[in-house]
Amino acid sequence: MIQFLSLKKINAKYADELKAACARVIDSGYFILGPELQRFEQAFASFSQAKHCIGLGNGLDALTLILRAWKLQGKIKDGDEVIIQANAYIACVLAITENNLVPVFVEPDANNFNLDPAKIRTAITEKTRVIMPVHLYGRLCEMPEIMAIAAEANLLVLEDASQSHGATLQGKPAGSWGDATGFSFYPSKNLGALADAGAAVTNDDELDKALRALRNYGSFERYNNLYQGVNSRLGEMQAAILSVKLNHFWSEVECRREVAARYLAGITNPAIKLPQWEVREQHTWHLFVVRCSQREALQAHLANHGVESIIHYPKPPYKQQAYEKMNHLSFALNEQLHREVLSIPIDPSMTDEDVETVIEVCNSFSA
Repeated sequence: MIQFLSLKKINAKYADELKAACARVIDSGYFILGPELQRFEQAFASFSQAKHCIGLGNGLDALTLILRAWKLQGKIKDGDEVIIQANAYIACVLAITENNLVPVFVEPDANNFNLDPAKIRTAITEKTRVIMPVHLYGRLCEMPEIMAIAAEANLLVLEDASQSHGATLQGKPAGSWGDATGFSFYPSKNLGALADAGAAVTNDDELDKALRALRNYGSFERYNNLYQGVNSRLGEMQAAILSVKLNHFWSEVECRREVAARYLAGITNPAIKLPQWEVREQHTWHLFVVRCSQREALQAHLANHGVESIIHYPKPPYKQQAYEKMNHLSFALNEQLHREVLSIPIDPSMTDEDVETVIEVCNSFSA
């Protein structure tokens, strides 16, 4: 079986460094808000071309706490609207509704699956306060145009870059475009911890201060609580692990880019629509997502030939039971995408033979 993603193989390449990092934390006696976190925050801020990085418990908390901090700062309030593409993962919507804000869904771009700037303009109302571009699969949304729209309408921009660490556009990476950005370091991400982990990045000094308090029970100083905060601190162990993984990030991405290049050149089956890739440096290929009108048949064909695949995602957030009151919403293009998308393996630990097998199996599929 060719696994969709082998975290065991990926982490085995750096096992000695990871174990040494863990031992260093154990020997230090610091486990929360210590030097390892500070070191990683500084490195990841630089990586993202941002002034500040705030290590958090997970990517959902990053988005949720950024919005919460903006509410504390008086920049947004209950009932304000957040524009987001309809095919975003449910975590983005949870962050919005947790803050008593209203998600306003728009159709994604049919070619790259990201937020379509043209749809933003038609969705803006007098209640709109935030645009949330979700950078799916390893490539950025059309940020120059999105930032221009935000400037015209005086809107905040919250990037969700959980799938696009290091992806660039016009030389600027995820995290350097909007007012703030949320990242996930879930183990399967291109930059993955060995447990739940996340971060927010921003150039805003006041937002940085608010987030550092909110993650720590609303406190800068022990037992002196400024806000009704939460416990969402990136621990020393995971920070140390992420520092090791960050050192190897670009070599892993280059492996993904090589696999993607071979897929794009080798998969010629007209029943399978391939993703776009205009500029090599822009895409970090967290996922390689194809479209097929006979997706279930294609997935079964792959499985029968020993190739694992995953659907990202089978059902949009507004059709989930958790958002029953939104179930009446309908976005034709988005729902077609949810019926057709399929992610095939793009693992930096894949062998040449693995890649060739995936290509051959895709090409042998008959719709």
